[in-house]
Amino acid sequence: MNLEFVLQYDAFEQAIQGYKTLRPRRDQILTVIDFTLPSTEKRMVVLDMKNEKVLYHTIVSHGRNSGDKYARAFSNRHGSYQSSLGFYETEGTYQGGNGYSLVLNGLEKGINDQAKARAVVMHGADYCSESFIKSTGRLGRSYGCPALPREINKPVINTIKNGTLLYIYADNPEYMASTKIIHAIPDRTLLAQHDIGTDTLSSLN
Repeated sequence: MNLEFVLQYDAFEQAIQGYKTLRPRRDQILTVIDFTLPSTEKRMVVLDMKNEKVLYHTIVSHGRNSGDKYARAFSNRHGSYQSSLGFYETEGTYQGGNGYSLVLNGLEKGINDQAKARAVVMHGADYCSESFIKSTGRLGRSYGCPALPREINKPVINTIKNGTLLYIYADNPEYMASTKIIHAIPDRTLLAQHDIGTDTLSSLN
């Protein structure tokens, strides 16, 4: 798989570790959100692992109390209005206050396992758009949900719903100290197994 988009080596390597460990029900699709990037950049990638294709590469919002342009603070706590890191399994969809939405089940105890109870879901939002970036210099922020542009919200959700894996990455020491899924020392052989070299990580215009 030739990765022709902005995705850090460590973000993808860790996502692959979880993908191989957790073995999602629908293992063809893997989604990675890289919160080390500013909200002005496309930091969510949906990968077709079976056919080795990039399906979506898009901007995505973070929680209002996680930071301004960058997401730097994370929480599993109710009322924090912060994003939560780690691995999630996607579940079903529903029509809610934010329109077509996707339920996310946090798989890591103490890290993101309160996501469903906090109503942290994937949904579309007017504040997640290129026009919002142009007017404010950043995306708007959610109550902790990974919010998408409205024009691609439904197709993205329909692609990743019902049992695929989502990994939210941030190069965060507290997460690395708490997770039981990611190894402290990266296993760089994982990328080789997917025909991915360090020199293939490049930007998509």
